[in-house]
Amino acid sequence: MSRAGKYPVEIKDGVSVSMTADALTVKGPKGVLTVRLDTKNAGLVDVKIDGGQITVAPKDANDKAARAMWGTMTRNIKQAVIGVTDGFQKELGMKGVGFRASVKGKDLVLIAGFSHEVVMPIPDGLLVEIKPVDAGIVPLVISGIDKNMVGQFADKIRKVRKPEPYKGKGIFYKEEKIRRKEGKKK
Repeated sequence: MSRAGKYPVEIKDGVSVSMTADALTVKGPKGVLTVRLDTKNAGLVDVKIDGGQITVAPKDANDKAARAMWGTMTRNIKQAVIGVTDGFQKELGMKGVGFRASVKGKDLVLIAGFSHEVVMPIPDGLLVEIKPVDAGIVPLVISGIDKNMVGQFADKIRKVRKPEPYKGKGIFYKEEKIRRKEGKKK
């Protein structure tokens, strides 16, 4: 049984929700998000708007795919409601000699130990902030209303220079613990 799916999604103040045959549109103070409903999998779940709640239920409680889609759809709808009200953010850090980051127009420019700058276009709907350097770490904050887009762009940035275990140089998530290895001994 889905633990995520059995609780209804509360619609917060200032959020309006409308539903069509294949999508659920959530409008809030930060923007508009559309959640695609489960039409590809022959409609395994039912989505209903009841006053201030959105409920998702599987059409067949014995079907494994329907139960999986039940929790997935509930979480996707909940993330949309949270995104249009509060938004999401990921914090990254860059550590290394000469490592720098800057935002030029709609591009993020990273200097991460290569012979060239790494230029990454910032997707629409995302905001990238570079905060002042703190203890040799350049903090980057990626924020937006779509949790998946924020996470994917943060991962794309991290893949430019993953943290290495000997000196701890690289790009890492703020909450990530880098496992350090001991170097060669003489």
